[in-house]
Amino acid sequence: MSDTLFAFSLIDEDATRALAERIADILQRGDTLLLEGDIGAGKSAFARALIRARLGRMEDVPSPTFTLVQTYEDESGDIWHCDLYRLTHPDEALELGLEEAFETAICLIEWPDRLANVAPKSALQLSFEAQHTQHHVTFAGRDPWADRLRGLDA
Repeated sequence: MSDTLFAFSLIDEDATRALAERIADILQRGDTLLLEGDIGAGKSAFARALIRARLGRMEDVPSPTFTLVQTYEDESGDIWHCDLYRLTHPDEALELGLEEAFETAICLIEWPDRLANVAPKSALQLSFEAQHTQHHVTFAGRDPWADRLRGLDA
């Protein structure tokens, strides 16, 4: 079971971008972020901002809703942005090559419930929720995430 680490209110897209930029700085190969939440909760906006921050440039970051996976080459390792909404069985995720990507890339997974028990146990869970005019995100994860994210809530 994952422990809740932080919860944030994101008043606008600038706040989402600022949080994504802070997270981008600490990620390393083998990290997986599980982005949970309903349609419109802010998952894709967060992923887009994180990828751009990680790459250090204004990159076209389309939603992988139809392609399922978009990959981006980063000097410190590839970034995989996955939208698993259309999958019906966890084996379909493995057919995409996610098992290897979990070990060698930074993976951003939208609709991680489609992975069932295939999701890495060390993944950081981000649960997004839209409420009125703002979004909320809760971070949950196992060690060493608490140490790696220290100061994020400051």
